[in-house]
Amino acid sequence: MARTLPAMQPGSAYPLGACYDGAGTNFAVFSAHAVKVELCLFDASGRHEVARYTLPECTNEIWHGYLPNVHPGTLYGYRAYGPYRPEDGHRFNPNKLLLDPYARQLHGAVRWSDALYGYRYNSPQRDLSFDRRDSAPNMPKGVVVDSAFNWHGDAPPSVPWEKTVIYEAHVRGLSMRAPHVAPKERGTFAALANPYLIEHFTRLGITALELLPVHAILQDRRLVNAGLSNYWGYNTLSFFAPEPRYLADGTLNEMRHAIRQLHAAGIEVILDVVYNHTCEESELGPTLSWRGLDNATYYRLHAGNYRHLVNDTGCGNTLALSHPRVIHMVMDSLRYWVQEFHVDGFRFDLGATLGREQHGFDPGAGFFDAMMQDPVLSRVKLISEPWDLGPGGYQVGNHPAGIAEWNDRFRDHVRCFWRGDVAMRGAVAARLLGSADMFNHHRRRAWSSINFVTAHDGFTLNDLVSYSQKYNLANGEDNRDGSNDNKSCNWGVEGPTGDAQVNATRDKIRRAMLMTLMFSNGTPMLLGGDEFGRTQHGNNNAYCQDNELSWFDWSLLETDAGRALFDFTRRCIAARMRHASLRGTRFLTASFRTLQGVPDIGWFDETGHEMTQDRWNFAEGRLLALRRLASERHAGSAGSPGTTGALVSATLLLLNAFSEDREFVLPQPVMAWRTVIDAAEAVGTTAQDFDPSGARQPKRNRIVVAAHSAILLEADHVHAP
Repeated sequence: MARTLPAMQPGSAYPLGACYDGAGTNFAVFSAHAVKVELCLFDASGRHEVARYTLPECTNEIWHGYLPNVHPGTLYGYRAYGPYRPEDGHRFNPNKLLLDPYARQLHGAVRWSDALYGYRYNSPQRDLSFDRRDSAPNMPKGVVVDSAFNWHGDAPPSVPWEKTVIYEAHVRGLSMRAPHVAPKERGTFAALANPYLIEHFTRLGITALELLPVHAILQDRRLVNAGLSNYWGYNTLSFFAPEPRYLADGTLNEMRHAIRQLHAAGIEVILDVVYNHTCEESELGPTLSWRGLDNATYYRLHAGNYRHLVNDTGCGNTLALSHPRVIHMVMDSLRYWVQEFHVDGFRFDLGATLGREQHGFDPGAGFFDAMMQDPVLSRVKLISEPWDLGPGGYQVGNHPAGIAEWNDRFRDHVRCFWRGDVAMRGAVAARLLGSADMFNHHRRRAWSSINFVTAHDGFTLNDLVSYSQKYNLANGEDNRDGSNDNKSCNWGVEGPTGDAQVNATRDKIRRAMLMTLMFSNGTPMLLGGDEFGRTQHGNNNAYCQDNELSWFDWSLLETDAGRALFDFTRRCIAARMRHASLRGTRFLTASFRTLQGVPDIGWFDETGHEMTQDRWNFAEGRLLALRRLASERHAGSAGSPGTTGALVSATLLLLNAFSEDREFVLPQPVMAWRTVIDAAEAVGTTAQDFDPSGARQPKRNRIVVAAHSAILLEADHVHAP
């Protein structure tokens, strides 16, 4: 036991965390129910406690003190004293070293031991018992940091929503097998600054890199014992510290440098963040930080049974985002990443949890209100995963204006349409126009719908057309985990095949789905690696696979098929950027007339006639044409869409989900249409640049669309009168 030292100076209650001022460090930590909080300092190895101080002051439930001559690099943790009464929601145990919830950097990792639990792990009384073992040898420690960094004129790219194309990836998965990246930098932020990866992003044309969680992660005991890992990272150990494994040189500036390099290339960085729960699991989980500091405040407890935690997240606990102090912590965390790391936005895991008040989900919840009025956060991109496992947990389209939302109906309807399911024309039509049925309210814009066909959770695009079943045995759960309803199809053979006809069908459908994604109004999100055919061999829940199953196989990009798919995806993104009708912010309606007498949108069948209710209701209809017009000059304007003499973006998207080629008669009025993208044109070719003169072009106002395929047409030199 370290000797007790003289009292600290009082210091300040704000800001929270360990804040170095050049002469010493102020320590401040919240606990409403503790009766005493101690600061513990450790040697450079983190193994030995060298000093212990009682925080001398408590102001507004924040315990604080100041220590001169404590400099960056100092390792520390807390011990909190108070009642151990689980039945009342209190779980204080000063034998457990606690991470500062505001720690900016961590040293070491959790070493699993029964000593990490506040109760005797194998006791018949379970969490009603009390454990007296010191957990410090098994705990990581917080690190005092100096946040100084010269950003050298860095400026956020500030890409408008309507020009945003998101690329979802994992820091490790993206770079562990990347060529031209030094072995020690693979799997880290240093790799994200590598010219090879940045050139790949810029050639592809994406504008935002959305990273799976980079906050410090707890490796679950169950997974560690099974020889697996929490690869995805949805198990947060600290909301302010990056995962130590993602820092090749061990410094925070490595992450800052990577973001600066991405910004220089015009690429925004969006962090996937997990504020709905922590890694401390249920009431039977370990005591690592928040539980030991103030369990009754940080977590939602069952009414009338405070021993048990509410589990709306499926992860054992739910943060009490209706409590002002918890909102305060999350807001401080978000601002920290924007102000200190120049992050451009956030994707909120299980966002419905963040808006759940005592009476249920509320678009006017305190957290949403706090975030939307914040002068820092209201200006960055905010994206919600709008569901959780709690009551009323599906809230797609119900978030406040200004927050975009993952649209799983886009995913499901696009998959079903291209699989050839019946009665899908109306559904896919709604998705193509930004899902106005869900998002066109409260003056929201079409970009509010984050459109995706694949994401980290589920099949890759390659696997979506190659497997009719999941293959998750490697996860150690007897294939019970992961969704059983993938809306996928193997098109005749399960898994890889040498059958040319099957592969040709898969190629066309894969490209048709990419076209549907990129040519729909809303914000497209591409799963990283889909652009060159990445596979997880049928595993649709690779959350615990930190290995070659999840890591990008960049050698695929060197194959003819990989180069061709990359080139096709690149041209789809370029076409989207070129045409305002494919990326307008307003919800297009037939009532607008950008061209005299021609509605801004028109739906047609293969005969060139407008869709009628009977045609929409025809269950076997799998052919559809969508004409869109938009003023290039005012594509993002909420006012009148047309202006005299303005150049007009005119596009015609033709979809054929039938199993045979079909001829389309193009609608009136006749325009000088030409083919931009054809999902069938790249089958069996290499990655040569697309030659419009050699593409299949309309003749006599007709064009054949191949089976399981799509074509995008554009009309040149269209002007509003």
